[in-house]
Amino acid sequence: MGKIYYIMGKSSSGKDTMFKEVKRRLPGLRTVTLYTTRPMREGERNGEEYFFVPEETLDIYKLEEKVIELRTYNTIHGVWKYATIDDGQVALKEADYLMMGTLESYTHIRAYYGTENVIPLYLEVEDGERLFRALKREQLQPSPRYAELCRRFLADSEDFAEEKLNKAGITRRYNNRDKIQCIEEIIGDIRDGKL
Repeated sequence: MGKIYYIMGKSSSGKDTMFKEVKRRLPGLRTVTLYTTRPMREGERNGEEYFFVPEETLDIYKLEEKVIELRTYNTIHGVWKYATIDDGQVALKEADYLMMGTLESYTHIRAYYGTENVIPLYLEVEDGERLFRALKREQLQPSPRYAELCRRFLADSEDFAEEKLNKAGITRRYNNRDKIQCIEEIIGDIRDGKL
């Protein structure tokens, strides 16, 4: 039976970078593309980072009972939804997978596919460093959304509270201050079967 290695962490903890690097270094891991109603960011491609869809598409999946997890965020730019859909992307009898999301989405994926099949890869970065990274990334956008950056940053304190991490069984943490060292730890743990 295959495993789902699930990368998560607060905003600007390096999830996207880590996801891409683990995927590059372990090409045998399949990926699962999530669905979102949020606008595409500069440099993103439909079907790569997410499937960018209208809300009506998610409504159809709900009617078909294919929604594994669905999160709704009230942003300053409107309501954005993110969902994991049982659309045939995951076949645990065939392969291992790499996914990325929030603590909330991880708990739903774990409940759906089984605790023994979903392995958390929790990234940590000191808050000041995360804020610096977030600001640098936002400044590169054609229309920076600083208020949304602040909303997400503050929401992370609640979303990744210690009691929630403990309840979700997150015991292993990867410090992503040094990206290369963090990648090596994660790759090593996956290859050595330590997880």
